[in-house]
Amino acid sequence: MNTQPEAILENNFIKQLESLGYERILLRDGHDLLANLKSQLELFNKVQLSDKEFDQVLNYLAKGNVFEKSKTLRDRFALTREDGSISYIQFFDSEHRDNNLFQVTNQVSQAGTYKNRYDVTLLVNGLPLVQVELKRRGIEMKEAFNQINRYQRQSFWSNHGLFQYVQLFVISNGVNTKYLANNRLQSFKQSFFWAEENNKRTTMLSEFTNSFLNKEHLSKMIAHYVVMSETNKVMMVLRPYQYYAVEAIIDHVQTTKDSGYIWHTTGSGKTLTSFKASQIIMDLPEVHKVVFVVDRKDLDYQTMNEFNSFKKGSVDVTDNTSSLVKQFTDDTKLVLTTIQKLNNAISKKRYEKKLDKLKDKRVVFIFDECHRSQFGDTHKRIVNYFKGSQLFGFTGTPIFADNAAKNDLGKRTTKDLFGECLHKYVITDAIRDQNVLKFSVEYIGKYKQKSNTLLDIEVEDIDKTEVIDSPKRLEKIVEYIIDYHTTKTHNKAFSSIFAVSSIPNLITYYELFKKKIKEGKHDLRVATIFTYGVNEDDPDAAGMLPGDMSIAAEPKLKYISSSTRDKLDEFIKDYNAMYDTKFTTKDSKQFENYYKDISKRLKNREKEDFQDRDRLDILLVVNMFLTGFDAKMVNTLYVDKNLRYHGLIQAYSRTNRIINETKSQGNIMAFRNLKKATDEAITLFSNKEAIEEIILPPYEEIVRKFSNAFADLLKVAPTVGIVDDLLTEDDEMTFVQSFRALMRVKNVLTSFTDFSWDDLPMTEQAFEDYKSKYLDLYDKVKSDTAKLKESILNDVDFELELIHRDEINVSYIIKLLVKLKTAKANEAAKQKKQIMDMLNNEVELRSKRELIEKFIEEHLPKIPHADMISDEFEKYWEEQKVLALQKLCEEENLDQEQFKSLIDAYIFSHQEPLRDEVFKCLDNRPSVLQARSIGERIISKMKQFVEVFVEGMVG
Repeated sequence: MNTQPEAILENNFIKQLESLGYERILLRDGHDLLANLKSQLELFNKVQLSDKEFDQVLNYLAKGNVFEKSKTLRDRFALTREDGSISYIQFFDSEHRDNNLFQVTNQVSQAGTYKNRYDVTLLVNGLPLVQVELKRRGIEMKEAFNQINRYQRQSFWSNHGLFQYVQLFVISNGVNTKYLANNRLQSFKQSFFWAEENNKRTTMLSEFTNSFLNKEHLSKMIAHYVVMSETNKVMMVLRPYQYYAVEAIIDHVQTTKDSGYIWHTTGSGKTLTSFKASQIIMDLPEVHKVVFVVDRKDLDYQTMNEFNSFKKGSVDVTDNTSSLVKQFTDDTKLVLTTIQKLNNAISKKRYEKKLDKLKDKRVVFIFDECHRSQFGDTHKRIVNYFKGSQLFGFTGTPIFADNAAKNDLGKRTTKDLFGECLHKYVITDAIRDQNVLKFSVEYIGKYKQKSNTLLDIEVEDIDKTEVIDSPKRLEKIVEYIIDYHTTKTHNKAFSSIFAVSSIPNLITYYELFKKKIKEGKHDLRVATIFTYGVNEDDPDAAGMLPGDMSIAAEPKLKYISSSTRDKLDEFIKDYNAMYDTKFTTKDSKQFENYYKDISKRLKNREKEDFQDRDRLDILLVVNMFLTGFDAKMVNTLYVDKNLRYHGLIQAYSRTNRIINETKSQGNIMAFRNLKKATDEAITLFSNKEAIEEIILPPYEEIVRKFSNAFADLLKVAPTVGIVDDLLTEDDEMTFVQSFRALMRVKNVLTSFTDFSWDDLPMTEQAFEDYKSKYLDLYDKVKSDTAKLKESILNDVDFELELIHRDEINVSYIIKLLVKLKTAKANEAAKQKKQIMDMLNNEVELRSKRELIEKFIEEHLPKIPHADMISDEFEKYWEEQKVLALQKLCEEENLDQEQFKSLIDAYIFSHQEPLRDEVFKCLDNRPSVLQARSIGERIISKMKQFVEVFVEGMVG
């Protein structure tokens, strides 16, 4: 059956938009876009603009990057008219959204570095605010995403940067439709399906158009639900379940005085949802004040930045409770504070008189993570104190009767404290939507009873302290982790957390890791943090920092153990030596800063400029970091403690944040039999049938998937050699997609401790041979793209991260060359082939392949001794580097010394140089028309030079 052509899909889409009230217009190019903008702004603002006045508007609109333009869109421009008067020009009306003017056009051409033609553009008041890229059915959505990124680089910035005003992108092939914010930092994983309130997806373009692109909803999304993140200076957009949660809270505030809670699974972005709810509610006339309450351990710099940027002075983080009391009594509408400070304010007599006038006011409290901070006396105090209060809680793991802990108030559930659940988005929803990952759970280790029986008994079944805590068992676990950590974390590309049952065991584990380093058994970077009370074990993994951090600096307290404190000080000294820091337990602030440094170190791994010297491999904890802590580059949890219900789900969920294709699941390695507890927890927080949706299928099932993927590959390319003879780009595309599918399954398989190539229908050598052809196609596409050759492969994602291996670099090759030099004649040919295969198959070495092969053929035979190879190679490499730099500078007429300085700055900072910096290296500055393309070409060559001669040159 033929697929629907893109042109028909586009035409039907535009007709549907017309039926929703969009005016269809024909804009062929940037010139038409400007003329239409002038007429629409005049109509929207009810003014007439002269050409000079419109030039002023254009100059104002052209300023800034995408993020700054998004603020300009929501602002007014004070235009000085030709007669000297001032008119305020508005670009978008967030308050009276019906006033905005909606148009649709298609196939607008715009020339930048290259000429691009965009599919369908939705204009609001003449500005392009939504860009829709369509693909025919059967084409991957990711290609449309990559096409948008290409347009960002090549042409959106031209013509006064008007296409940089796009707030939302929509990508669709008719059957599947997703939306995303205009955010240069995001990956395809940050594109979302729209859904109904019950989380049923809206995938068809026609359905999506009716529910999302209708004028009322779209204008509401742009006005309220595109979020400006000041921390990263990017736009974000709420996902459907976040939107429905905020709308439900707003409706509840406007129509009732009741409290309520939002159940959104761990990892689904509750802080953003609660932040957005706070922003909107504070502007409701019936609300006197909004108080956003977090636990002290969750109050990170990002939350503070976002609140302060939105409402200056709203953040109350001082140790002085009177500062919070002052904000309660002044005209501050939005206050961010900690549960600890709030408790102080309402429980101390000296503040009672000042707060008295608030008791009957409409104060809305929003609790980020209500399941941890709100059970007990504090909640009761707030409700009794603020008679007109309304409380909204957010939780990923509500407390039900089954998992409620008894306290003085009896068993209290989330419903008892907050009332009805206003919106629900559970872990099965999040996994289905690919907002979080599945878990791969492996249960490791069976231990025999002391009798002579051969029967293996699970640890949980014995549950004897002498077995659980025996040094021999703990040492075996450490050895096991050392053996498999590299596999689990993709060559240490990710970090892990190791949760253990008690402080004494943690100390033993840490010292075992340290001992194994001294023995040369591993080079993993291990750190730990714990509070040093005597009794630290918690079967439910509450996972909080103590509410009062000063506990860390009070050795006089009865329950403080000086020996555990001494150990923690010793371990912090190791940390200081590893990372050149100066932390200590001597005062509460230093301990808190130590906690924050570990947190930041794990979180910062996802940043582009992260340096390997800052890497932390394993964090050993008892309870800390097991709830509420999000770091996308944590992918593995080692567990040697009993976990149950919300504690188990929270701990497991440290590993399942989405980041890239390499991270295909969260790895759980349990050294206790947590199977029953895992099943119970999943059943409680979703349903009995959900276990197979949340846990990866067993190893054998994934082997079957690999076999099926391999059979599909053979249909396209029965042999490796046939790949070279594929006739059309469509055939090449089919091969790329088939081999990529195989790689994805292999990526999951290799994270299992049971993995062996013997279980697969394909040999490792065959996989490497096909991989080589796959990389040849990637090189061809890269070359074609540089030449601007149109190709259907241009926007294909080759997902090279799935075959990236950090340990394969030039230092590794030199070791192999030494072996080759000393090998006997019958072994030399085999070793040489191994090296050549590696040069062909490793992403890191392909750019260096030609030069290394030249060294092997022309220089290696002339080197008399193997121990001279390293020095000779370095000398050869420097010579080639100098020659390559000379050639580049001659080709582009660059001043070599200045350009070398530019390269050095790029290597140091990883920041691409500005075009003006490049032009200073040129003999003659290019014309305005040529500047962009010349600048991009030189920067591209500079990056290629660095890739060949600098990257991957050390071990």
